[in-house]
Amino acid sequence: MKFEVLEESDSMIRFQLPTETHTFANLLAAELRKVKGVKIATYRVEHPLVGVPEFYVEVDGVTTRDAIKSACDAIVKLSNSFTKSVKKL
Repeated sequence: MKFEVLEESDSMIRFQLPTETHTFANLLAAELRKVKGVKIATYRVEHPLVGVPEFYVEVDGVTTRDAIKSACDAIVKLSNSFTKSVKKL
């Protein structure tokens, strides 16, 4: 997965995920909003068919990259939990 930083400061990051779609972008934004210290976590896609998800994340009391890592860790846990549930079927 590609991760392209467009702008970054101590409390804000704007980045794109050029190889992703709404599917992953929506999940990441939702998990980012659950991270303690994240004030704003949103994304937009300029064109629904060919657009690239562009994120805007604003934090307080946590680094932007730590917040992204925490959200990704939560996604991995969700995925593992889902995999275990499916295997039980």
